[in-house]
Amino acid sequence: MLNFIWTGMVIISFICALCTNKMEQLSAAILTGAGSAVDLCLTTLGMMCFWTGLMHAAEQGGLTKLLAKGLSPTLKRLFPNLRRDSPALGAICMNLTANLLGLGNAATPLGLAAMQELKKESDTAQGTADNAMVLFVVLNTSSIQLIPTFMATLRAKYGAAQPFDILPAVWVTSVCALLAAVTMAKLLERRFSG
Repeated sequence: MLNFIWTGMVIISFICALCTNKMEQLSAAILTGAGSAVDLCLTTLGMMCFWTGLMHAAEQGGLTKLLAKGLSPTLKRLFPNLRRDSPALGAICMNLTANLLGLGNAATPLGLAAMQELKKESDTAQGTADNAMVLFVVLNTSSIQLIPTFMATLRAKYGAAQPFDILPAVWVTSVCALLAAVTMAKLLERRFSG
């Protein structure tokens, strides 16, 4: 679907440039945009290497297990149908820990592993999400970020004097988004389960 959207945008841009006699500006925009994209990818790659390495060091040092242990009581309340020793709870904890540290790309494989574990424990039909799966997607999507590394990297790249000065705003908005999303998921779960 996304391929169709991008293709449509390219075709519409080409047609608009042709109709308004701005093919030269379109060509210049394509070239500068492609160069900026490569530059941004290289900057982001450096940031991802640094933070993924830091995450690996934190994992080896036990920090992620400590964070996961801290999240465990809350997750057991949010996911009452999962066993205490469920591998799904461990995978969910690791995913949320990566999201807490602002490592969305590192959190993705952990989120996929968590979803696979949740599916193993689910008794719903193939292709159907149960309440635990829906709640996990809500938690993953609206997670709190203690360190918004990607956003700070973008801000530094584009000239922000203090890339991390957005921290209070990120914390407040992510906590509000998480509370609203979990509340709505639980309300809908009650409504449609009972």
